[in-house]
Amino acid sequence: MVKKNSDISNLIEKARLKDQKAFNALLNTYWSDVFRFQLSKTENEDEAEDITIKTFSKAFDRIKLYNEQYNFKTWLISISKNIFIDHVRKQRTHTISINKKESEAYKIFDETPSAEDQLIIEQNLEQLLNYIKQLKPNYQEVINLRYFREMSYKEMADHLNEPMSNIKVKLLRAKKLLAAIIEKS
Repeated sequence: MVKKNSDISNLIEKARLKDQKAFNALLNTYWSDVFRFQLSKTENEDEAEDITIKTFSKAFDRIKLYNEQYNFKTWLISISKNIFIDHVRKQRTHTISINKKESEAYKIFDETPSAEDQLIIEQNLEQLLNYIKQLKPNYQEVINLRYFREMSYKEMADHLNEPMSNIKVKLLRAKKLLAAIIEKS
């Protein structure tokens, strides 16, 4: 782990130039700090992990905005805190009051696709595969492993011989890049 200020500053500069190794080094250096912070807030390991992944993704997307006057860890924690607040707000808006008078809570929907829906799904899948082919090979691979081969994060980490935290961030970045490609179309 890297912790000297000069080393961190050097990594930040490299990360600003899109150096993936610098991103990974920063992630490995600060992962446990951000994760522990989130775990203390959420008291749920899965939620803490998801928010930590989102924190690093957002930080790496906006690393050019980082101000060197502040400690990098403090900057990450403040991003993480904001993501947590957004997470809590979203949870509140999705809370449903189950009341017998509210029959909506008791409706069951048939989610089996019709023949027309299946055709649309197949056409969309072909289009999606074309979009995925526009990504860099390492992003194509993580999307393929996760969504088409249905590997767990642990299986992906073992298969690619990378830490699980790197796999999660790489997958999140791949999904963001894919969303940007789809939006442009």
